[in-house]
Amino acid sequence: MKLYSINTGFFKLDGGAMFGVIPKSLWQKTNPSDANNMIDIAARALLIEDGKKLILIDNGLGNKQKQKFFDFYYLYGDDTLEKSLAKYGFTTNDITDVILSHLHFDHCGGSIKWNSSKTKLELTFPNATYWSNEKHWHCATQPNRREAASFLKENILPVQECGHLKFIPIAEMQYITESPCITFQNLPDLFIMYSEGHTESMILPHVIYKNKNIVYAADFIPTSGHIPLPYIMGYDTNPLITLDEKEKFLNRASEHDYILFFEHDPVIECCSLQKTEKGVKMKDKFSLADFFSR
Repeated sequence: MKLYSINTGFFKLDGGAMFGVIPKSLWQKTNPSDANNMIDIAARALLIEDGKKLILIDNGLGNKQKQKFFDFYYLYGDDTLEKSLAKYGFTTNDITDVILSHLHFDHCGGSIKWNSSKTKLELTFPNATYWSNEKHWHCATQPNRREAASFLKENILPVQECGHLKFIPIAEMQYITESPCITFQNLPDLFIMYSEGHTESMILPHVIYKNKNIVYAADFIPTSGHIPLPYIMGYDTNPLITLDEKEKFLNRASEHDYILFFEHDPVIECCSLQKTEKGVKMKDKFSLADFFSR
């Protein structure tokens, strides 16, 4: 097995929204904001090469929306999904599976693109199976009013219409607070967990590599600044559930030396954890490449 960090680009979000009830005087220490209170956000995917399987977890915002949409999120930098894949010798045609942690636009927007003439939407990964779960799919296609603006039908419906969508049975998934024991598609080192605090049935993949449990943190713990228990996004639909999930997960993660892989931290890709008198905190920070070289 090999793992690759795939940076699809950078954008900005409101710092207050990203940290909920935590005052700016505290969150700006780890996530400094600009004059408009916007903080830097990465859209970092994880690529897993395992035998004949090439599995991509999430895929960023994509590039099919109108410029007005992208202006609102202040996209910046030169990284793209295609460039990052090419860095390791891959193309979008090589991807065999796409696991979507959830269907908010910044996690699945790269699933669909315009065709060459911009007359029709098509799959970015034409040879891939796209994986979600039935509970979350229902949540995304029949959204509540609070999340409706985050679930864009052009990111979601074409996957099903093209016949490339499959659901991971909920019975084959476990809560993030449990010890992983059920594998994804019989791959011995890839486990599918889920959480309920940010949105309904968000998928949080776990990868066992070099005897370490690497957790794709998605929006459960979006940046290293969100490790402290009360540091929960204002976007979470059930913040008290997130709080309970985080407490149980972080205790387990620190006890068993888990590694967090951050989707949204603009600087830190990965970190280890340690339990202190003031709760679980970041121990060491490193890139995925640094971890490989150990």
